[in-house]
Amino acid sequence: MFDGSGMGIIFVAIVVIMFLWSAIKILPEYERGVVFFLGRFQSVKGPGLIFIIPGIQKMVRVSLRTVTLDVPPQEVITRDNVSVRVNAVVYFRVMAADKAVISVENYLYATSQLAQTTLRSVCGQEDLDELLSSREKINIRIAEILDRQTDPWGVKVTLVEIKGIDLPEEMKRAMAKQAEAEREKRAKMIHAQGEFNAAQKILDAATLLSQNPVSLQLRYLQTLTEIAAEKNSTTIFPIPLDLIKPFMERIVREEGKEKERSS
Repeated sequence: MFDGSGMGIIFVAIVVIMFLWSAIKILPEYERGVVFFLGRFQSVKGPGLIFIIPGIQKMVRVSLRTVTLDVPPQEVITRDNVSVRVNAVVYFRVMAADKAVISVENYLYATSQLAQTTLRSVCGQEDLDELLSSREKINIRIAEILDRQTDPWGVKVTLVEIKGIDLPEEMKRAMAKQAEAEREKRAKMIHAQGEFNAAQKILDAATLLSQNPVSLQLRYLQTLTEIAAEKNSTTIFPIPLDLIKPFMERIVREEGKEKERSS
């Protein structure tokens, strides 16, 4: 049985324990505590062991770690009137814990809403081709705008990355046809360039051979040798007069000499 004094000691001990439980706060390295004294901002404390007076002081915890914010897909109409859906991811962190608590009601929600509107605004100022090919430039521009707008909240936007751009099905088909036509165009240009180079080489070879008739005859004989190597076919070819012309002239001269002797 406890008497009145024993019950009083137990009650006081319980009150002291509850007071200490409410007064002692432990903040890890990545958190800071924004302390208010009777509703007025007093200081930023932490990390480590923090003492506050319950009922008089109030502490709001703020994390200083980098936050990964997923921006949901946004309907965007580009400058050339193409409707697309764009989503992104934003990386930011709190640099000033007091501003993040005092200057804005909920900095996470505010940053999320600002990121969505900025994404729609910046992407809507670009053509579809620029949106697809210049993501890095658009990422930097969005990050600069967000960082400038969130600076009064004590929030630093470090990186913005566009994750995906969803195109309408008819636009995908049109782009596929355009890409196929571009590939065919390059193939035809390469083929035409090859034909031109081959014709130029043949013309150069013909010009070189025409400068010396003997070389032309040697080339002709080489061609005959290559044809004769194929034993499974019969080939009929004419003999150039240039090859037999010296023999014909010799025969004519000998006949002339014989006529002179006989006369």
